Amino acid sequence: MSITRKHSNQRMSQLVIHGETVYLAGQVAKDSTSNITEQTKQVLDKVDALLAEAGSDKSKVLSAQIWIANIGHFAAMNEVWDSWVAEGNAPARACIEARLASPDLLVEVGIVAAR
Repeated sequence: MSITRKHSNQRMSQLVIHGETVYLAGQVAKDSTSNITEQTKQVLDKVDALLAEAGSDKSKVLSAQIWIANIGHFAAMNEVWDSWVAEGNAPARACIEARLASPDLLVEVGIVAAR
C-alpha cells in the first residue's frame, strides 16, 4: 500500500493518505483574533478543502478529535460542528480541553476519513 504525504515539511504533513484512509493533522484557524464560532468555521473550511484534495469529503469522516482552549466554549463550537456534520454521517468524536500552540487559538480539529 502506498502512502501519500501532502503539504509536508520536515516536522509534519497536513495530509497523509494511506490506502483508502485519509489522516489530517490538527487544523487551526488562520485568523486567531476571531471568536470560537468564527475559528471553528475557519477550521472546518480548511478540513473541507483538505478532504477534497484527498478525494474525500465530510460525509466520509470516521473520527474527529477536537481540542478547545476553554471548555466553556463547548456549546458555541458544538453548534458550528453540528451544522457542518453531514446528516446521517456523524463520526466518532472526542472533545478535550487543552492548551493550544498559541494563546489566541481557541480550537483545533484532527480528522480521519475514508476516501
